[in-house]
Amino acid sequence: MEPAITIWNAAVPLRPAAVRPARDTRDVVRAVREARASQLPLSVLGGGHDWAGRAVRAGGLVIDLRPARTVWIDGDVATVGGGTTAAGLTEAAARTGQAAATGTVGAVGMAGLSLGGGYGPLCGVAGLAADNLLGAEVVLADGTVVTASPTSEPDLFWALRGGGGNFGVVTSLRVRLHPWARILGGTIIFPFAQAEEVLTGLGALAQTGPDELTVQSGVVSAPDGHPALFVRATWAGAADDGAQWVKRLEDLGLPLRSSIGPMDYAEPLRQGDAAFAADGRHYALRTRNLGELDTGTVAAIVAAGADRTSPLSAISLHHFHGAATQVPVAATAFGLRDPHFMAEIVAAWPTGPGIAHRTWADRTAERLRPFARPGGYPSLLTADHPEQIARAYGPNAGRLRSVKEKYDPDGVFAATPLP
Repeated sequence: MEPAITIWNAAVPLRPAAVRPARDTRDVVRAVREARASQLPLSVLGGGHDWAGRAVRAGGLVIDLRPARTVWIDGDVATVGGGTTAAGLTEAAARTGQAAATGTVGAVGMAGLSLGGGYGPLCGVAGLAADNLLGAEVVLADGTVVTASPTSEPDLFWALRGGGGNFGVVTSLRVRLHPWARILGGTIIFPFAQAEEVLTGLGALAQTGPDELTVQSGVVSAPDGHPALFVRATWAGAADDGAQWVKRLEDLGLPLRSSIGPMDYAEPLRQGDAAFAADGRHYALRTRNLGELDTGTVAAIVAAGADRTSPLSAISLHHFHGAATQVPVAATAFGLRDPHFMAEIVAAWPTGPGIAHRTWADRTAERLRPFARPGGYPSLLTADHPEQIARAYGPNAGRLRSVKEKYDPDGVFAATPLP
């Protein structure tokens, strides 16, 4: 009897032909060779948070890396197993007084997050999760084990940082750590009636704010189920300097509540888990990259927030700025290095087919299209979005296709979509 498989999105049917738990690289090599010999589609399960369920291919063989949740720290570098979550890495790093550039949700796997890009609370001072990837051990489609780094398999290393899990099974990663185990952070909730005013002010503040301040914002539900506006701030710098920026955020409107203060870096991830990581719900996600929060963009966001079809649905704006913009666009496969807000459109509902909720997500993406940059965040796109996929990697698309042909010419690995 195969081990039970569960992933974040309950809307995804789980019908693999076989599941192979992998505790180490040897297990992965055996599983890859088995899949090839049996001519089974192959997929890799780490954190299980890909909303489209690409970790579990129908009728395929699933390499389950969840037993490989290990963290080993040497100075300011962490070596993490392929199934390690952001929460697991954060907990281990905190014991050394450090933090990693993670996403906004603790339950997300570090491998999938880093390979796809990885927007997060330390974006302004540390860049994307992908920017902090120093090396990786990878099992290729023929079972060969290689190390990808700036000096070993450099083309593969380049592609792993933003090109997704399309080149092999990443069994371990080397990740740079940073001295921000403690931050100034938390959430401000504003009445939805103030959404236009607050988002407009936030857009202006983002253009002048320091790298130390990274803000996630958007639409969620108040306790009564009606929409509210949230502003989640992370200050990674001197606490005295951060206080004035927190005050400026609070002064964007008249908050219903504000809970910003000194905290462990793990706390924002726990808040993200509470807001966006509940297992058992059904999800459909869409994405747009917004250059700025101008009048038209803000109006579209407010209109979409007002006509949500489920109180569980949300719109989350991830602030890309600072250190992330200072990486040359050709240095990694990630294709957009200009300042922007990545809009994550999250349709969520308890159960059932969800036609109305999926339609809301599509309608929201279409509302934002006139104000968006070409492409979108590859980790949130599927084959149903060919126009966005074609532009998602910017000037890196050609090189990315060449690396795919070099390392996986038979197309064994299919994670985030490539152009």
